[in-house]
Amino acid sequence: MNSQIRSYTPFVGPFDPCPPLLCRTYVVPPNQFIQFQPLGWPQYSLSEALRRGTLWPALYSPYTARQSQGRTS
Repeated sequence: MNSQIRSYTPFVGPFDPCPPLLCRTYVVPPNQFIQFQPLGWPQYSLSEALRRGTLWPALYSPYTARQSQGRTS
């Protein structure tokens, strides 16, 4: 399991008009757990860093788009 993904069970009221979502997930960015940047951290190459959006592998958090559920805003 990815340590950046957390889940919780929201409250489901007896009079909710919509079907309940029993499990919700969210992403915790890795920079929330790093208090300082140590010297000598491994670094991506320049082209890899531009593709991933960070120079340091420890700060990389992949983005996965939610799939469309047929809803319109």
